[in-house]
Amino acid sequence: MMQRCVRGARGLLRAASALRVLPQVRCEGTASETKPTIRPIDAVVQNQLSAFGEYVAEILPKYVQQVQVTCFGELEVMIHPDGILPVLTFLRDHTNAQFKSLADLTAVDVPTRENRFEIVYNLLSLRFNSRIRVKTYTDELSPIESLVAVHEAANWYEREVWDMYGVFFANHPDLRRILTDYGFEGHPFRKDFPLSGYVEVRYDDEVKRVVAEPVQLSQEFRKFDLSSPWEAFPAHRDVPDSPKLETGESKGEAK
Repeated sequence: MMQRCVRGARGLLRAASALRVLPQVRCEGTASETKPTIRPIDAVVQNQLSAFGEYVAEILPKYVQQVQVTCFGELEVMIHPDGILPVLTFLRDHTNAQFKSLADLTAVDVPTRENRFEIVYNLLSLRFNSRIRVKTYTDELSPIESLVAVHEAANWYEREVWDMYGVFFANHPDLRRILTDYGFEGHPFRKDFPLSGYVEVRYDDEVKRVVAEPVQLSQEFRKFDLSSPWEAFPAHRDVPDSPKLETGESKGEAK
């Protein structure tokens, strides 16, 4: 009798554990559909991020202009360009922050804005396993302070932003282009930069070197057949066979 009770209890436990694992199914008539998986919102984490953002804004009110928590549970701090070194130094050295790793530094170009470039710093705290995003802004002519003195990893990141967007970083130890060729004109990631570029390079047999020339698009490259996106050049397409009339017949005789 005891063994039967033990087996019955084990069976109930297995059934209960299986019910926890199975997805919730909603039945409507004869059809059944599974509810979509949605990332749950952790209220505790949201409150902690909001509280930390408010704390940073209270400590540095001169530089912090806005703090927000995105829909994906990420903390963003928008600062004035003059606050790059003070704010990021505070986030690196403060006991409750310790964002000592610069995961990424990039930019966004929005030409319709007065300050068209948005500089984004993604920081990681290994101590608290947390991330934070710091944003600032600038235009084509206003330089912003280099972050190499705070995070040495910003060296190549800032060179990439300078090369692609043309944002000048003051007091950078070696601000040179890093992705484009020597003598390249323009900044490819700007929205007003043409897709074809300004110059094209080729090897010249006469001068025995690579030369740069203005871009020249031949006429056949300007013809597009929108009906078939896989065939860009209609001239190289096989001409379909047209129906032929047999000898002795004409279109007028056809009824």
